[in-house]
Amino acid sequence: MVVDRDNWQEIFATIRKNKLRTFLTMLGVFWGIFMLVIMLGSGNGLRNGILQGFSGTATNSFFCWAQQTTKAYKGMKPGRGFEFNMADVSALQQIPELDIVSPMNQLGGYEGANNVVRGLKTAACEIQGNYPNTAKISDVKLSKGRFLNDLDIKEKRKICIIGPRVAEMLFKKGEEVIGGYIRINGVYFKVVGLTAVTASGGDGRQQAQRINVPFTTFQNAFNYNDIVGWFAIKSRDDIPAEQSEEKVIAILKERHKIAPDDVKAIGHWNMAVEYNKLNGLFLGIEILIWIVGTGTLLAGVIGISNIMLIVVKERTKEIGVKRALGAVPGQIIGQIMLESVFLTAISGYFGLLFGIGLLELLNSMIGSSGEMFTNPTVDLSVALKALSVLVVSGALAGLIPANKAVSIKPVEALRSE
Repeated sequence: MVVDRDNWQEIFATIRKNKLRTFLTMLGVFWGIFMLVIMLGSGNGLRNGILQGFSGTATNSFFCWAQQTTKAYKGMKPGRGFEFNMADVSALQQIPELDIVSPMNQLGGYEGANNVVRGLKTAACEIQGNYPNTAKISDVKLSKGRFLNDLDIKEKRKICIIGPRVAEMLFKKGEEVIGGYIRINGVYFKVVGLTAVTASGGDGRQQAQRINVPFTTFQNAFNYNDIVGWFAIKSRDDIPAEQSEEKVIAILKERHKIAPDDVKAIGHWNMAVEYNKLNGLFLGIEILIWIVGTGTLLAGVIGISNIMLIVVKERTKEIGVKRALGAVPGQIIGQIMLESVFLTAISGYFGLLFGIGLLELLNSMIGSSGEMFTNPTVDLSVALKALSVLVVSGALAGLIPANKAVSIKPVEALRSE
């Protein structure tokens, strides 16, 4: 049936006879799959743009920092300030649910910038005191040199790892960065590493202007003594970060005499919770896209089914002649369905082709500069599945007209005008 030359000649003859009608019918299917591909690609672009803010950071991690108490507790008034310390580190490291506990400090507090000097050049940079295991929570990529190690912590070495923007502001173009010295608050540090930016937007700018120094050196050089600014903590892979976070906060409240129901005394941000929220949001968006896209496709397929009914009505006498000459119902059904599948497949193929082409063009225009929208592509397997479903829908769309065609008695068909 598929390779029957006569059938194909009849199909093309019908198309040539009704060019505008055929074009408008195919346009509905073309537009349906085109819009489905564009919406899926746009949804993926938005997902990639938003979730790249989580790239390089362990998704089962969380952060805690000290704020002010808001409730009275054990004779102490609300509004009391407090600070984490190194004893808290030892206490948290005893919690079996935790994989990594990394204390951190930042000169000038959150988003604080400090003048860094090299010769006659000055730059405003973010100075952080870290442990080597910080890189296991927030991935650190190096373009040159090395990151912090345990000897740096133990020996309180005055070394630093700088971001690319820091190097650009303090060093001449082409000048070797590794081995150079910079001065932070009057203290000289030797540059041993140059980081690469892994995030985009504001996070990327922070990475580019960040200087990492050993945590112990930071405490000594900048008179932080026993103070810990905040904790970066990674839960064990088999333990939900939310569960570990609750336990950590409870222990820190107990150690610093904070009311158990004081929810604002300890600030916290859970990467796992935020990541799961966004994944749930994008899953909902994807389902909505499929519902809308499938509805649009269905409208196009119904259009083809309606046109095939008209075709059957127009060719009633021809069908009667075929039946009178011995054509079996299966042949009539096969030809009607073949025409329906052909129209659906061709229009769907071009819709898919144009949709993917537009997404690729958009992707090349955006490149890596997109912050909230990047790599708007559709997985090939998804596109092929959509086209397969469309072809099956085309077959079903031709089934009703085909059954109507064979239900006509040959004698009545021959009498029709």
